[in-house]
Amino acid sequence: MIIPPTDHQLEPKNWVKAYADYLYMYAITRINDEEQAQDLVQETFLAGLQAMGRFAGKSSERTWLTAILKNKIIDVYRKRSSGLKTQELTNAEGEVTNFFDEADGHWNKQNAPQHFGLDDYDPLQGKEFNHILKKCMEKLPALWLAVFTMKHLDDEPTDTVCADLKISASNYWVIIHRAKLNLRACLQKTWM
Repeated sequence: MIIPPTDHQLEPKNWVKAYADYLYMYAITRINDEEQAQDLVQETFLAGLQAMGRFAGKSSERTWLTAILKNKIIDVYRKRSSGLKTQELTNAEGEVTNFFDEADGHWNKQNAPQHFGLDDYDPLQGKEFNHILKKCMEKLPALWLAVFTMKHLDDEPTDTVCADLKISASNYWVIIHRAKLNLRACLQKTWM
């Protein structure tokens, strides 16, 4: 007789079939490295097996495994960003770019925001845009990518991003601002 799982019961024998694809897609969109994303999913399953006794049943298996994976991704961000905090913050191409006029603080004409042309939703164009955005994100320095991803893909609060990556709030705001500027510049250059 097969006993159906209760809310507090985990079924690790089904994890790979039920959650591997979802967890892999979650990891690859945040890590941009197929091999590392696969490794993180495997590590998530192992950590889940080791922590089964602590599962309280307050969430679904998928949510619980995703939380474990999320913590593993944050560890990767920390490793990638260590040693970069004192580095001078430049743009993704390694150039120091002044986007604003020092006299009045307004945009320089060559760096002013341009229209992207995404007014009408077109699934094919959206897919192409997402591909280009991903390529632009890959150009960001590791710390910038970690901050941007945690804030805008994972919707983490600023305090959490700062605590997890061990950066100050003022450093966070500089990084997020420069990451956005560089992504915008890359998108304008590549998408237009």
